[in-house]
Amino acid sequence: MELEIDFLPVGEKTQSGDAIVMRFGNLSGTRDDYSVVVIDSGFQENGDQVVNHIKNVYGTDKVDLVISTHPDNDHAGGIPKVLEKLKIGKIWMHKPWEHTDNIAKLFQKSSVADKQVEQKIIKSLATVKSIEEIAKEKGIEIEEPFTGKIDQTGKIIVLGPDEDFYKNELIPNFKCTPEPEEPLMEKLIKGIRGVGEAIKELIDEAWNIETLDEKGSTSAENNSSVIILLNIDGQHILFTADAGQPALERVIKVLDSTNYNYSQLKVVQVPHHGSYRNVNPYILDKIIGSRLEKEDRQSAKIVVVASISKELDEKHPSKIVTNAFKRRGGPVHITSGELKYYSIGEAPRKGLYPNSEPLPFFNKVERHED
Repeated sequence: MELEIDFLPVGEKTQSGDAIVMRFGNLSGTRDDYSVVVIDSGFQENGDQVVNHIKNVYGTDKVDLVISTHPDNDHAGGIPKVLEKLKIGKIWMHKPWEHTDNIAKLFQKSSVADKQVEQKIIKSLATVKSIEEIAKEKGIEIEEPFTGKIDQTGKIIVLGPDEDFYKNELIPNFKCTPEPEEPLMEKLIKGIRGVGEAIKELIDEAWNIETLDEKGSTSAENNSSVIILLNIDGQHILFTADAGQPALERVIKVLDSTNYNYSQLKVVQVPHHGSYRNVNPYILDKIIGSRLEKEDRQSAKIVVVASISKELDEKHPSKIVTNAFKRRGGPVHITSGELKYYSIGEAPRKGLYPNSEPLPFFNKVERHED
């Protein structure tokens, strides 16, 4: 079986986005012999970029599965155009407005009504609501991707979020829902609304001195990201979107419960464009491996990719994060205006692109002040 993954370069200035296109199966056969999958489509203006790539590079106008990982516009913005201009088999996306029956019970303010919550969600999440409306017009089936869901090929499995986590701990903390008087998840609530990632100063870091910790937190919307595992003949690719520490740690528990062999991971997407808020040493030790004693160019154990805008800033990607990946044998490759290509087997475009150079180890990293 062959695989081609394209991490498309999306995002202008310092606004990073995600748009991932892939195809797998017998890529030298007919269109029925392989599957085409889209994971997010960047901002609204990136929709045509995704469409053109599928038409001109893959030579088809048919997409078997579109996955909208979460409602942020840097991921979902281009999907409506993809639906309008291509033939879509199925969509995986969450519909938070359909999970509001019991939300009011989670808030102490008796004036909060389920319908009020539902309307606020719909207004705030206009892009993903429009995806649902286009799908209905075109007769495209939508399924919600919770832990354990598998696509029709049996190659893609959803690792997270699980349904209970999504409904009871994430939706109540979406920015568009009323703020509870009592925090439901302190780890998620901390810094969830409007906390910046101010950079106070640069500090020293060395190979044997790691400054990444578990203090960072990200939004409920980010933690609702669909986390996906792709299995191609025992070689696994992990797509993380903008998932944060609570979401990734829940996935690790799921994998550990199956005695998962993490050495099967060959490609890992850096969560949230390399934000320091989304990973911690425990997560990286599990999915990448333990820290290496010293830097060695030949010691790379895994391919790591981050979707980054053309103009780098101090937080995307965070040098603390890219150092932490590299320290474990996972040097980070970034898009930053350039397509990043990965293949398995005798893929048609194998060897077409020059080898990518990963980011170096940085001896000065950012000190983040929340």
